[in-house]
Amino acid sequence: MYPNPRKTSSVRHLANIDITALRRDVLAIPAEVWDAEDAGKPNRFTALDATKHIVFRFVDSTDDWRSSHDRALWPEWSERLLPVLTLATQAYGYARGQFPRIMLAKMAPGGVIHPHIDASPSAKWPHKIHVPLQTNPGVSFYVDPEHYHFPEGIAIEVNNLGTHAVRNAGDSDRIHLIFEYFDPDQPSWLGGA
Repeated sequence: MYPNPRKTSSVRHLANIDITALRRDVLAIPAEVWDAEDAGKPNRFTALDATKHIVFRFVDSTDDWRSSHDRALWPEWSERLLPVLTLATQAYGYARGQFPRIMLAKMAPGGVIHPHIDASPSAKWPHKIHVPLQTNPGVSFYVDPEHYHFPEGIAIEVNNLGTHAVRNAGDSDRIHLIFEYFDPDQPSWLGGA
């Protein structure tokens, strides 16, 4: 499986987005919902440490990004999330873009995501996009070889095929909307467009 040549090799700013309403709704999610959703999440990876997730959509198999399924909370959240996803991905210009994974990730103060590479075959093709909904000056996002601080309300593609990591050295939660995006019309078996 070739990596997608359209993916960024570092970080790529995609859009500035008004996240006011989505941020309000996400911050209102009760702790019990975060705990219940995190307990049943399909993305259990050691590198993620204690970061909590609410997963709205996930791939059917970590071997293939082209088939995914909606999870229980997607119907409730889709109308709030789709406008953000659409604005964040306009720069790609894909006619039939698809979102195989969509989730919220909450990292408590002192939390870390250990250095890792998204190694599964399903992670090699889609663009990996973050939209910070809540952050603080103590949050550092490492994408080899640089450290970044991503402000709230920007959509940024990160290189998930290079080493990346996160540390929250601040005093508040760091919450990101994280999703993947790909063009089903791009012939992946050729390794290019």
